[in-house]
Amino acid sequence: MDSLARERRDRAGARPVAATSVDASLSDRDLTAILRLVYEKSGIALHRGKRALVAARLQKRVTQTGCATFGDYVRYLRSDATGAELTVLLDAIATHHTAFFREPQHFEFLARVVLPPLRARAERAPILGWSAACSSGEEPYTIAMIAFEQFGHAAAERFRLLASDLSMPVLERAARGVYRAERVGGLPRYFVLKYFERPFSPANVVQVVDPLKRLVEFRQLNLLDPPPPGRPLDFIFCRNALIYFDRDTQQRVVRQLEARLAPGGYLFTSHSESLNSLAHGLTWVAPAVYRRDAA
Repeated sequence: MDSLARERRDRAGARPVAATSVDASLSDRDLTAILRLVYEKSGIALHRGKRALVAARLQKRVTQTGCATFGDYVRYLRSDATGAELTVLLDAIATHHTAFFREPQHFEFLARVVLPPLRARAERAPILGWSAACSSGEEPYTIAMIAFEQFGHAAAERFRLLASDLSMPVLERAARGVYRAERVGGLPRYFVLKYFERPFSPANVVQVVDPLKRLVEFRQLNLLDPPPPGRPLDFIFCRNALIYFDRDTQQRVVRQLEARLAPGGYLFTSHSESLNSLAHGLTWVAPAVYRRDAA
């Protein structure tokens, strides 16, 4: 099958036909091309030491597209004017590790410091937050639980949370809100009973309850693009994303996030990330928590 026929087949939605054999070797030239495409699309800076990881995670996709070699796959990527295949590639190599109440001090800070002063204003204008690079949804649903604890059913009118990621497959999983039961095994029983239900089948999964889902809007966004417009945000969670960027990209993303914060708004990063080497107008207020000047 030539490249044009393969492209027509894939865009028409036909089921991929596996190549009879795939050359699993990844040349320096093809690796460089893939790393450059990944960086240009997502800002993720992978070094050449990730050759084995890239080859292992992409080999299945090379087969699915009908390509016989990584060189064929690189040419296929470059011929896809829609950019859809590059998004699939990014999803294949990305690490979507997350958890409910990951780095719990941040959610304690949100409940104790960030939300209480905003309660009175929330009756006039909803509190606005953003969970950037939200992966499969555990972080935004945790934030939504905190909001529900603060406002009860009034959270539906007083709280809005945008949750975004570059990967459509993980966003689709997040929007469904269905998780294996062991994913909530470490949560207090009170939270599990209040915010999750068990579908009839299969028995080993739980589902986020609808009132919690309605607090979160999932949307595909690229952190390299300008943030979504609208009213300034009261807080932004952007955790475990900056570590994949080089310094220039970190600087660009942090500046854009800062610009979207309301005066006095908070930016949460992860404990493995620091803004010390970057230029910004934020003030450190707690481990991995920064605040924009309230003036």
